[in-house]
Amino acid sequence: MASVIRFHRTGGPEVLRCEEYDVAPPGYGEVRIRHAAIGVNFNDIYFRSGLYPVALPSPLGRSAAGIVEELGAGVTDVRVGDRVAYASSPLGAYSSERIVDTGYLVPVPEGVGLDVAAASTMRGMTAAYLMRRIHPWRPGDSLVLHAAAGGIGLIVGQWARHLGLRVIGTVSDPDKAGIALAHGCEHVIVRGSTGEVVEKVMALTGGRGVPVVLDGVGRSTFDVSLRVLSRRGLFVSFGAASGPVPPIDAIELGRRGSPFFTRPALADYASTRRERGELAGEFFQLVESGAIRVHVNQRLALADCAQAHRALESGRSVGVSVLVP
Repeated sequence: MASVIRFHRTGGPEVLRCEEYDVAPPGYGEVRIRHAAIGVNFNDIYFRSGLYPVALPSPLGRSAAGIVEELGAGVTDVRVGDRVAYASSPLGAYSSERIVDTGYLVPVPEGVGLDVAAASTMRGMTAAYLMRRIHPWRPGDSLVLHAAAGGIGLIVGQWARHLGLRVIGTVSDPDKAGIALAHGCEHVIVRGSTGEVVEKVMALTGGRGVPVVLDGVGRSTFDVSLRVLSRRGLFVSFGAASGPVPPIDAIELGRRGSPFFTRPALADYASTRRERGELAGEFFQLVESGAIRVHVNQRLALADCAQAHRALESGRSVGVSVLVP
């Protein structure tokens, strides 16, 4: 019997249950994977809370890494024993074993640990499209990166430094400032009032603001993000850790310097197997080279996933965590 986390109603972390189930044989184009580690991502909370509606009862989790143990019919590009990871799969990663369509799989190089791959494949692919697909970055460009000490922020900060960008990071408390500075930020602002953050960014940019804001926080940083943009700047709202952003007022955007606004989703930048492979490959290459370091700060048993969710929601967590079956 394998173990799986399900929730039968939406709500807080307490709705998560660890249950046993029989893993069916893989079908055509599928493989059975024994998970070595499972990623904990903020969108897991969106599903559990009901922000992203799903049919109940529902499994949880969309990213993990492990070893291929059984092949279904028609599988020719994956072998038993392969080290693989996936992100943005159908829900079900919070499990000890599962069946996965090979279209979701990316190979994990020998130089990348499976726990690192589980913790960071989704975050790394997100960082890859932010750094390589969404804006034509040039060395010396400035940006504001909210939640610079979070799981995605630590990767983006290092990637940005690798590209020669000037990163102004924001963090939720002083203890995270040093971590953000050590992972690519040139300056770090501890978020206080909106006015204070805007004033500090403007002081650092000579009153010009920044051409790009990368905002994974959402509601609580929305106004800051608009106010620190330079004329015709780009506001990238790629997450909502503090809640969904308010409705966009087109007239107000015109008063704010004609910024561009986008709410990208990984599914649209990794919609094919080729795109997924390219994003993951670019990320893993930088991990192997040492340009990006990923530290798994917490390893919890699969059955203790509620604890991981509480830490992530509270804003206390730094870096990334994994669940271990």
